[in-house]
Amino acid sequence: MKRILFTLLIVAPFCLAAQTTTKTESFTVNGKVKSPVTITLADVKKLKAYNLGDVVITNHLGEVKSTAKNLSGVLLKDVLKDIALDTDQPKLYSEYYFVCRGNDGYKVVYSWNELFNTPIGNSVYLLTEKNQETIQQMKESILMLSSQDERTGRRYLKNLEAITVRRAE
Repeated sequence: MKRILFTLLIVAPFCLAAQTTTKTESFTVNGKVKSPVTITLADVKKLKAYNLGDVVITNHLGEVKSTAKNLSGVLLKDVLKDIALDTDQPKLYSEYYFVCRGNDGYKVVYSWNELFNTPIGNSVYLLTEKNQETIQQMKESILMLSSQDERTGRRYLKNLEAITVRRAE
């Protein structure tokens, strides 16, 4: 029993520290782009914001986990539209995809076609307001949400730190 208690006292602080993430103030877009870019909160705030209302966050089974209220956000495709891919051949855009990574290591993937060539692209947001808190006030920012997903929690990303553009091989 003493051994278990000792182990918990020694290991628990490290486990808790590993789960702690810091709020992000910017993120980079890198990878298969002509020039890497850093996007700041100020850059995000310059884009057109949309009112999303309330969005129910569900897990992989479709079970309700929470409701994000009073949401506003900018479209991810508006953030990415001026980023030049490393090709001059538009027919190759279909081979590109975006790996969005939070600072806790969680990753979400969108294809170029999904964002720029389907209705889903009109529902993938970087949140600028949640629960009447601005992006600067939110505990976890930069938040990303695909509001039309059936299981919204799967692509609900907290503390976005990088979007890496890749090309399918």
